[in-house]
Amino acid sequence: MKVGILQFFGWRDRSVPLNSVYEAALERFSIMDATGYDAVWLAEHHFSSFSVCPSVHIMGTMAAARTRRLRIGTAVSLAPFYNPLRLAEEVALLDVLSGGRVNWGAGRGFERSEFAAFGIPGEESAPRFHETVDIVLKAWTSQRITYHGRFYHYDDVEVLPKPLQAPHPPVWMAASSMPAIDWAASHGHSILMDPHASRTELIRKRRHYAARLADAGHSDAGRTIPMARLVAVDETEEKARAVAKRAAEWTVASYVGPQHAGNVRQGPARDFGGKDPIDFYLDDVMIHGTADSVVDQIQSFGAEIGMTYLMAAPLSGRSFRLLTDKVLPRIAG
Repeated sequence: MKVGILQFFGWRDRSVPLNSVYEAALERFSIMDATGYDAVWLAEHHFSSFSVCPSVHIMGTMAAARTRRLRIGTAVSLAPFYNPLRLAEEVALLDVLSGGRVNWGAGRGFERSEFAAFGIPGEESAPRFHETVDIVLKAWTSQRITYHGRFYHYDDVEVLPKPLQAPHPPVWMAASSMPAIDWAASHGHSILMDPHASRTELIRKRRHYAARLADAGHSDAGRTIPMARLVAVDETEEKARAVAKRAAEWTVASYVGPQHAGNVRQGPARDFGGKDPIDFYLDDVMIHGTADSVVDQIQSFGAEIGMTYLMAAPLSGRSFRLLTDKVLPRIAG
């Protein structure tokens, strides 16, 4: 199993200097480079202390400068918020500067406050995303691009630099909803599976994706499908659960709770399987426990769903250290 880290940049305590969030992340990248992780996957968010990394491409450049082997993933570039040609340039430049280590994950986003601040109607999120991805891939693989779509029009533009990886970096689409999975599968794109889905949801979506790929004439064989999981590791089950519970409370309050109903993709309030949202995360979403327990959970989960790539989001500094020292050597290969 390959293991990467989904890196959020949460600023939970505003009495702590903001720059310390970035310093801790950069230190983590160096550790990851030396300990067998496949990639760091950088999360882009805007206008919220849930994660204060508005540019995964700038952060990716810093990650590349601190590392030699680690791949640099975006999870994700929020494609509707960019001019597609600018996005193609920035990711290609990162690929060149990193020596060809970019994994490009693209997503449409869903937080309504982001769309409102950027002046993009929520109902345009999906078509803008689809058009942007199409343009970026054409910009990377064509000497010059001419394109006339619903939102963007270009005539004979040379986009430079081209990515170092040929014909372009590996590409994944974030796909949380069934329509997003259907679209990705119909175009033969590999997908990133989100950290907020329950285990049951993840299994159902993975099977649905495989079926839709086959319907569209694409093979599922040999695809790398990173599956993101929120992970808390500590010395005892009780300590790990306490870490997970604090993270669940923060996540629900900041990101996905009932008060966020009406988001671009979320729509009406989720029922969280009929559970309290915190209990839903603790029981059905997160992996938490001692190192031995977490290894068992990951291996069991991998066998059940066929997971070959774990994108782990550690829920504390201690979780990252124990994941690195006690879990990674037993699951990575």
